[in-house]
Amino acid sequence: MLSLSAAVCLGIALVVVLLRSFFRRGSIHHIRGPPRFANLIGHEYLMSRQEEAGELELGWFREFGPTWRIQGAFGSDVLMTADPKAIQHMFHKSASTYLKKASQNHMSYLLAGPNIAWAQGEAHQRHRKIMNPAFNADHLRSFLPLFQSMTGKLADKWKGELAKTPEVEAPVNKWLSRTTLDIIGRAAFDFDYGALDDAETSEIAKAYHGILKDAEYKLSQPIMLFRAAWDYLPLWFLKSLQYIPVYPFTRMRNLRRLFTEYGKKILREKGPEVDTEKHTRSKDVMSILIKANASSDAKTRLDDDEIMAEMYTLTLAGHETTSGTFTFLLYELARHPEYQARMRQEIKEARARVAARGGMDLTTEDLDNMPICLNAIKETLRFRGVVMSLPRVATKDDVLPLAYPIVSTTGQTITEVPIRKGQVILSSFVAYNRMPQVWGEDAHVWNPDRFFRIDPKKQINVGVFANLLTFSAGIRGCLGWRFSIIEMQALCAGLLDTFQFRLPAGAEDNDSDPKKSEVQCAPSGGAMTPVLRGKPELGPYLRLRISLAQPE
Repeated sequence: MLSLSAAVCLGIALVVVLLRSFFRRGSIHHIRGPPRFANLIGHEYLMSRQEEAGELELGWFREFGPTWRIQGAFGSDVLMTADPKAIQHMFHKSASTYLKKASQNHMSYLLAGPNIAWAQGEAHQRHRKIMNPAFNADHLRSFLPLFQSMTGKLADKWKGELAKTPEVEAPVNKWLSRTTLDIIGRAAFDFDYGALDDAETSEIAKAYHGILKDAEYKLSQPIMLFRAAWDYLPLWFLKSLQYIPVYPFTRMRNLRRLFTEYGKKILREKGPEVDTEKHTRSKDVMSILIKANASSDAKTRLDDDEIMAEMYTLTLAGHETTSGTFTFLLYELARHPEYQARMRQEIKEARARVAARGGMDLTTEDLDNMPICLNAIKETLRFRGVVMSLPRVATKDDVLPLAYPIVSTTGQTITEVPIRKGQVILSSFVAYNRMPQVWGEDAHVWNPDRFFRIDPKKQINVGVFANLLTFSAGIRGCLGWRFSIIEMQALCAGLLDTFQFRLPAGAEDNDSDPKKSEVQCAPSGGAMTPVLRGKPELGPYLRLRISLAQPE
């Protein structure tokens, strides 16, 4: 049941929506889309209940073209698009015009506090300017030895299991989540979360596990309506709602409270080591955060709450999305053993070249010169991107250009869409990442070799990596995308030359009907998470058979 404050919130929002609908004439009624239906939440409700994440959006894409109209909450019209020119316009050229929705932003605040993901306008510029040096490409390359060491630690754990039996069946997503959690702790804060060593007793590992699913997966209709109402309420009112005793808000609040304890411990242990006078050029995250906290200049300062929120965000974003993507990579390699063998051979040849020059470990240059492995990462980010969509709202009247014209309800060809102030546009990353016009006629299947034939110069520039949208785009694109890529390269090289991955015994694999697979790619808000089909109560879950790789 919703609390009294939630009911009041809904009532106020309904009044605001009715008034706005009366005074504002729609500008996208001529855009085709799925039929309206009697539900206050709109098509977002159907999208949250689809069995396979993205199946509705991809169906609409095939029926209406790359841009279409759906029903939003309280009967509003939402423009949905996968068009690269439209997305480029919103996220790059006119990013200051298209801001995050209030409901989307407030979820960031409830989850982590006043972090970089929550900040808007000048506050976001301040956060990003402070954090940018920590994500410099040269600095991130220095983390490779750490990535390799932690990958080796995971490999030793698996070898220990395989000493008792020739093959084990394990939930690889849980192992990878613990590994990437320890990596971000060490890389960002020089702190050991102990997730790999103490998997069953690590409070922080257990608390973080599945938080994105728990916060978004199949929310009840009252909760979805409650959250939709946030778009029409002032910020001061929204902040007063953070203590509502309703799940999943209690789950998020408990995790935030637990991390605050860890964050304060990290600051107590590491803070005195940072000399703000002698290490003004240091680029590690901890030094940057502590120096920003000590700054007397408002333009370069982060207050105590902002620092804690930044640490929380780095910990969550720095491990959950990477582990999810790499889990899907191993899943695809289990489905495509021939490509897995090609990757293993490429890794062995790279190691042989390193040995020939008298080296011991692969460098970032070595990893970048392993296209078979790198293409597998790119293709998984494309085909199994964990971020499915992102909404934006126009802050003034505008015109949205289209690279791919669509046909209106009256049969006219449309090459641009007039946008009124307040219009919500939902960018479908899953539809863009599977557009045949961009990725080829086989965009509906996992095929890393497509990147040998794609010429990025012929594409409209949108994404920060391989022109994909999985890391978002523009001024709000993911700061840590390079960190994630190098981390996954190290995981590939450290695991695939040692282990072989296969689907579980009896698990059916069917390209033409994903619903026959035991792995369900479940929608969780604007993201996707793997669950065991029919058993979502187990949380994020993807199991594979692991054995030692046999000599080719």
